Amino acid sequence: MPKLRLEGKNAVISGGAAGVGGAASKIFAEEGATVAIVDIQEDAGLSLARSICDSGGNAKFFRADVSSSAEVGKAIDDINQFFNDRIDTLYNHAGTVVIKPFLETTEQEWDWMMAVNVKSMFLMTKAILPSMLEHGGTIVNTSSISAVAGTPMEVLYCTSKGACHMFTRAIATEYRDNNIRCNAVCPGFIRTDHGNRELKELRDYDIEVTEEDICRIQGRICEPEEVAKAALFLASDESSFVNGETLFVDNGMLVRT
Repeated sequence: MPKLRLEGKNAVISGGAAGVGGAASKIFAEEGATVAIVDIQEDAGLSLARSICDSGGNAKFFRADVSSSAEVGKAIDDINQFFNDRIDTLYNHAGTVVIKPFLETTEQEWDWMMAVNVKSMFLMTKAILPSMLEHGGTIVNTSSISAVAGTPMEVLYCTSKGACHMFTRAIATEYRDNNIRCNAVCPGFIRTDHGNRELKELRDYDIEVTEEDICRIQGRICEPEEVAKAALFLASDESSFVNGETLFVDNGMLVRT
């Protein structure tokens, strides 16, 4: 029987209760990881952890707002106890989006976007790195095509994802010689609650993202499991010589533009 790709590994997934993060929690567990699900969605997170355990996997939910240093610190302390101070993989997936004309955005929305999409990566990564320095590990961040392809009504979101790209590269550069790899997945439009809300709100501003537009620019809508499997590849030893890279999961959307 072939070895599971994350067999014996301990994985932390932020935003791991639903959507792409939820798909990753299930898939990582199916591939042998013990999964710590970190999210603010308590009911969804607890339910998913139970479902994974009922299916023969191993997962536990830890509630935390990953934009809060105090809550991240408490969650990682608890996770280190759960994992006996060994974290092998961190998947920074938690994120959100603000869709509105730039001149209507507020300073509060800017601060919130940067806290959820950027500061959370900083806090989570800084919290888990001491464990990884002992034995190496992998970090995967969720970025977006919006990091390199500007879209109307998403200036704040695009900026935050551009920061995700450079965070990924800089962490990879600084910690390569510690046997720590850091990469990012960059999805197009995904069939999740978050993705559906993004599409609806863009359509409300007459941005061309109808179903026909999606078929034209992306072929079809992306399923959350497809992004999660790309993250699995980057988290696993199958990508052992891939570091500081941004893997686009967009069915050729960018290369056709």
